[in-house]
Amino acid sequence: MVMTVNRQRLSKQVYDILKEMIANYRFNPGTRINVEQIAKEVGASRTPVWEAVHRLIQEGLLENIPNRGVFMVTLSPEQAIELYEVRDALEGLAARLAAVNIDTKILKKMKKCLDEQTKIVENGDLIGYSKLDYEFHALVYEASQNKTLQEMVQTVKNKMRPISLHITPILSDLYKDHLELFEALERHDPAQAQAAFNKHNLHMIRLIEKSVGLDAWKEVYKDPEKKTKR
Repeated sequence: MVMTVNRQRLSKQVYDILKEMIANYRFNPGTRINVEQIAKEVGASRTPVWEAVHRLIQEGLLENIPNRGVFMVTLSPEQAIELYEVRDALEGLAARLAAVNIDTKILKKMKKCLDEQTKIVENGDLIGYSKLDYEFHALVYEASQNKTLQEMVQTVKNKMRPISLHITPILSDLYKDHLELFEALERHDPAQAQAAFNKHNLHMIRLIEKSVGLDAWKEVYKDPEKKTKR
């Protein structure tokens, strides 16, 4: 029994390490995952690594292609837009609830996070921004005081890991959205808090549209028959 528990614990540790690697853009969408190399890197046998990999496959982050290997999933622009639409609805609700329930302690943490973001944006540090962006959003979810909502938005965000976007051109805009959201939460203004979060997600949606060509995207996304063929 003890050995089983330890193996399960090791599998969870490897899973957490792989999730962290994905969060830090160690693997780009479509990149092959070398299981042997990962096992050596984390100092584990192949079994817990494969257990972690299979869990990530079930979550939709990795895929095992027969005779080719394990790869990071690549999301289509359409799939990315759909995820952002769902995320936007959930985060809008989180912002409204947070505006009512937020306390001084969380506001101080958000202010500190924003101060750190200023330096990150100036340096164009995308990995650093990604971490602080995750932290900032998590504080909003926490302030909502709705655990079901927190679980749902986290599930959606996990599915979004394979999205690869060059956000450098809109980095300052994303920071300004965070600032507007923070100020609305300080004022305990639900409507403005939701509007700021919606604006934040709209910047990302527009970036996805631009990355594939707006006209080409609309042709695929607005045509129900093409949409069902993905």
